[in-house]
Amino acid sequence: MFGATVLVPLLTGFNPSTALFTAGTGTLIYILCTGAKVPAFLGSSFAFIPALITISEAYGRAYALGGAICAGLFYAIVAGIIKVSGKDWLDKALPPVVIGSVIIVIGLNLAPTAMNSAMYNNGEYSLVYLSIAIVTLAIAIIATIFLKGFFNTIAILIGLVGGYLFTLIMGCFFPAYKLIDFSAVANAKWFGLPFLQIDSTGKAFWLAPKFNLVAILTFVIVSLATICEHLGDTLVTSRVVGKDFYKDPGLHRTLLGDGLATAWAAVWGGPPNTTYGENIGVMAITKVYSVWVIGGAAVIALILSFFQKFGALIQTIPNPVMGGISMLLYGLIASSGLRTIVESGVDYQDKRNLTISSVIMVIGIGGGILQFKIGNNFNFSLGGVALATLVGILLNLVIPKDKK
Repeated sequence: MFGATVLVPLLTGFNPSTALFTAGTGTLIYILCTGAKVPAFLGSSFAFIPALITISEAYGRAYALGGAICAGLFYAIVAGIIKVSGKDWLDKALPPVVIGSVIIVIGLNLAPTAMNSAMYNNGEYSLVYLSIAIVTLAIAIIATIFLKGFFNTIAILIGLVGGYLFTLIMGCFFPAYKLIDFSAVANAKWFGLPFLQIDSTGKAFWLAPKFNLVAILTFVIVSLATICEHLGDTLVTSRVVGKDFYKDPGLHRTLLGDGLATAWAAVWGGPPNTTYGENIGVMAITKVYSVWVIGGAAVIALILSFFQKFGALIQTIPNPVMGGISMLLYGLIASSGLRTIVESGVDYQDKRNLTISSVIMVIGIGGGILQFKIGNNFNFSLGGVALATLVGILLNLVIPKDKK
């Protein structure tokens, strides 16, 4: 799970050491909430990447953290409702046609970011960057298609390492490829607190979360999709392990653990957490379903987060390597949305489904935005994935179903 956990902060400007800290502690919180019954590792969520980037650019990272805290608390509210009334209402509000389309939007919304990292060096087109990105992508694809067992589950990590080594080796012979600078690693301390940020003067500080309506609504709306992702992950984990986790410890407890871990992560400056699909793949291959093994992985992540030189080394990964791996990764996110639609048997001959899916994707990918002033000093703005999700939910509730 390491590759995905540190990839999200690298893509969004967060500290990877902080992400390791919040993933490790968040997993331990999840284990506690579920009574040590569900073997699930919690790591950085890819679904929140657009919200993290958008809110951070518009208002600052502190407001993104505040929005993530509210998303985690919203999980807890939904968990309470599920405990009282079950999850049928959630299935009706968010059917596969809505969720699948939103997940496609999440992946494709990030496609320009991947291509910019893969092709441009400070705004200028670079064949050097493109060659690094292509090699990184090729290694990840080969690992995905041809490697078997455990190595197949870490294809993203293999691609990252392969692209990094390629850049390092080429940099020894060609100055244009000399993109990796180890001076930050040399200057970093061996040990330090992973949840402290470093300003331009080298002073450490804790980034306190801040709150505003736009950030809160953006993260809460996106969390509707991630809640459904949680339901799917928990169901698949149940099938792999051979136990019904919906009943014991109960879906309300797994969702509560996920939400508290997300809110906890944001308090300390880390990206939102989610139950990891990578975890399910590892368990399916190894046949090891021990919660204590997962807990051990969480402790290892926690320990690594305090090694500042390790965190500095992660941040030396060049942009084109990130771009190359993102070309596959973001495509996989979009493809998982397609898989959700296909496996759920969504009928696109039904004009209702076709309409809902079409509008969600055009608004989400096209950059749709709802914006107006509240008073004299505040502009309300909701766009991208959050607006597409909200419109999809409304269309699903408003458009009548064809009665046959």
